[in-house]
Formats: sequence, C-alpha cells, structure tokens
Amino acid sequence: MQNIVPCLWFDTEAEAAMNFYTSVFKNSKKGKVMRWGEGGHRPAGTVLTASFELNGLEFLALNGGPQFKFTEAVSFQAPCDSQEEVDYYWDKLIEGGGKPSQCGWLKDKFGLSWQVFPTILPKLLSDPDRAKADRVMQAMMQMIKIDVAKLQDAAKG
Repeated sequence: MQNIVPCLWFDTEAEAAMNFYTSVFKNSKKGKVMRWGEGGHRPAGTVLTASFELNGLEFLALNGGPQFKFTEAVSFQAPCDSQEEVDYYWDKLIEGGGKPSQCGWLKDKFGLSWQVFPTILPKLLSDPDRAKADRVMQAMMQMIKIDVAKLQDAAKG
C-alpha cells in the first residue's frame, strides 16, 4: 500500500472517471466503489467514492459536489517511450470533450490536466550542449501534442 493516495474531487462523475481512466491505462484495475447509505448528503445508493489503480499508483475518486474544480496547478504526467504511445495517450485522454493546450499538456473531459510527453524530451532538454537543448526547447514551445521527429530534427540543428 502506498503512503500517499491522490484524491480527485468530482461533482458526480467519480465512477465514470474510474471507468474512463482504467480503460485508457493498460496496466490498471478498478477498486472498490463505496455508495451513500440512508441519511447521507446524496440519495442512498449513489456513489461516494471509487478507488482505482493506474500503472501501480492508487487513486481515489470522490463525489464531493460542485464546489471545487480541477486547475492546471496539479497535473499528472504520462511519460511515453515512443510517438505511438504519445499519440495513444493523447488521443485517449482528450476524447469525449477534452481540450488540448500547449507543450504536451491537455485537459481530459473531466477537466483534469495531463502532461503527455516522450521520455526523450527531458533527455534532450538537459543535454550538455546548451545550443542543442535550446533548439529543442524552441521546437517544443511551438507544439501542442509533442512530435518526437520534430524534437530530434531540432536537436540535430
């Protein structure tokens, strides 16, 4: 059991979020769904929490009401080993009403922010050749979804 579990606050979409995220991430599993009992703040039987695991990381989705929304101040990173993986996670996380941003960032249909990037990106950005790293940074700043071939071209100069 991990010592810290991210709790994601939803209005009423906790179970839908669990189902969505576990369908996107291949190494995932659904956990327990806890429902309101009689005398709760919501009708008996409606979902209070839904737990799930993505790539070994536990999450809890809470139906807490409409008071709070997600912001870009918190995001989850999805590092990818290839352009195919970038394309897969980008397309899956944005489907159903998500919104693209810049430099590999997007918001999914629930408003949760994600950074979908190839693992080669931090390597290129930290290259000891600062001119090379700067070219990669400039190329990345022009992108919405990260393009590995364009990063590699920028690195070559």
